[in-house]
Amino acid sequence: MSTDARIASGHGLATVTADGTVLDTWFPAPVLAPLSQNDDDALLSSLREAEGQDAERGVTLKVVSVEADLDAEATGTSDVWLRLHLLSHRLVKPNSINLDGIFGHLTNVVWTNFGPCPLENFETTRLKLRARGHVTVHSIDKFPRLVDYVTPQGVRIGDADRVRLGAHLAEGTTVMHEGFINFNAGTLGASMVEGRISAGVVVGDGTDVGGGASIMGTLSGGGKEKITLGEGVLLGANSGVGISLGNDCVVEAGLYITAGTKVTVLDENGEVSGTAKGSELSGSSGLLFLRDSVTGQVQARPRKGQKVELNAALHAN
Repeated sequence: MSTDARIASGHGLATVTADGTVLDTWFPAPVLAPLSQNDDDALLSSLREAEGQDAERGVTLKVVSVEADLDAEATGTSDVWLRLHLLSHRLVKPNSINLDGIFGHLTNVVWTNFGPCPLENFETTRLKLRARGHVTVHSIDKFPRLVDYVTPQGVRIGDADRVRLGAHLAEGTTVMHEGFINFNAGTLGASMVEGRISAGVVVGDGTDVGGGASIMGTLSGGGKEKITLGEGVLLGANSGVGISLGNDCVVEAGLYITAGTKVTVLDENGEVSGTAKGSELSGSSGLLFLRDSVTGQVQARPRKGQKVELNAALHAN
């Protein structure tokens, strides 16, 4: 299938409440093709076998077939769910499809071990569900856990609660227990994630997001800047960036670089060559960002061809 396709489709199973609210839609095998070319009769047959009412949850499971123009805004809730599946199935990359206005199509859902439930009157629902066994509530949110809908091959996820559906995890990615990846964000190659990859952020191959590290996303404060980290980047523990980094950059532990951070730039001989705002260094490659422990000055130094290398055995997923 051509990666230039801008029409996607999928046959899915939607969970619908009595008032017609769509809680979720599971698309086992979405494709980058229109519905006219998506004639998976075996899948449709299997989905139809799962149709029916769930009286305890107060919902109906219905088969839906959805086609989406990925350059246009989503037209409904199942359309949004199709786009989230496309990202997590690695059929499209973060920031490559239109996700404007998706929150208006999504509702807060009680995500349980027995499936999604309406938030309204949930204690009554919980009582009914107890006939099946203990009721575990994973979260109350618009987005579920990725692993409840998609099982990406060649990755490790230490804590499933910390990776949302709509995250893009490239093969070879390891997400440790304190790592977090939001929707429309993720990795483009084998990477170690022990910090936070916020919405809209993409991380290149061979990059290590250290424990507690943070990368600014696009949701808080209405930001529009899309932050990217290149290949072979290391964010030290509890560091963070609000600017993009090119390849082979390192940010020392505990240092947060924002667009307005005043940075002293050093040359290969360690001499000061000037000062710059963090935004002026955004996207640069081969830099070590650190804070002078004596003066408190934030500095950027050339790394002279040094490379960040991940443990190959650790990432043989």
